[in-house]
Amino acid sequence: MVRLVVTNRAGQQVKVEASSGISLMENIRELDSSVDAICGGLCACATCHVHIDPAWANRLPQRQEEETLLISDSANYIAEQSRLSCQIQLTKDLDGLEFTIAPEEF
Repeated sequence: MVRLVVTNRAGQQVKVEASSGISLMENIRELDSSVDAICGGLCACATCHVHIDPAWANRLPQRQEEETLLISDSANYIAEQSRLSCQIQLTKDLDGLEFTIAPEEF
């Protein structure tokens, strides 16, 4: 199990016991005030946008071009922190990962 510290859209911090080997999005989409994940993890909708805590940002694999193209148009884009949670595969190395669910786009 991988422990996650999630700040949801309501501003509440939730600690989650997550499964490694699947995406961050798959682990959090059922939480209250969490990501929408409309495309189901196909990197096609950007509704699973999260802001990675700066202490963790450099510990994740770099964004691929497709992810960057989708997310960079967001009004809530933060270059160093914005990621699509569907593109982050959880591993034991990410135990303790802290992040915030990005605000919904309207």
